[in-house]
Amino acid sequence: MDITTCATLAKLLGAFFYYPPNGQEVKPLITALLHIDQLTEWSNGLLISEQCQILADEVTNPELDYQYSVLFEGQGSMPTPPWGSVYLDEEHLLMGESQERYRQFLQQQGLKLTSGINEPEDQFGLMLMAFAILLENNKPEAAQQLITDHLLIWSALYLDRLKVNDVSRFYRSLAIIAEQYLMLLPTT
Repeated sequence: MDITTCATLAKLLGAFFYYPPNGQEVKPLITALLHIDQLTEWSNGLLISEQCQILADEVTNPELDYQYSVLFEGQGSMPTPPWGSVYLDEEHLLMGESQERYRQFLQQQGLKLTSGINEPEDQFGLMLMAFAILLENNKPEAAQQLITDHLLIWSALYLDRLKVNDVSRFYRSLAIIAEQYLMLLPTT
């Protein structure tokens, strides 16, 4: 997969893992998401096409914003927290040592993520978008380091949990697509 496609897919997936599904940031991206199966040569194209159909069926679900809120903002107990430190740090809390290491990495790369939301930078969608920025800024080594040292060490556990969540078919499908995307990335 070429760098432009790799960055485009990371931004697209990152946006849907970060912003609410009816938010102004992602509304213009819905068509691209529903046809993500056509944006690259997937290892399992049939699986991705099936997930695109589920996304298309679910994108108009009136409960989708609520589902997002449960999974990403925390309505009550959060079944699948999207922050790396929850999975990596001994006490499973936000803002732990792994988050601090990731923040230092971003600072070394000259990246300051300003989303307007006060939350840790190690949010899954934000990390995908940071990966895309590094690729677009012609920093492939830093992009690779972000993936291997900061994202892949916890993302499989997160995506596995999201794939079996009982809250949202939309986000189960999105997790499957993200997992397939990460499998396309070189890890060395």
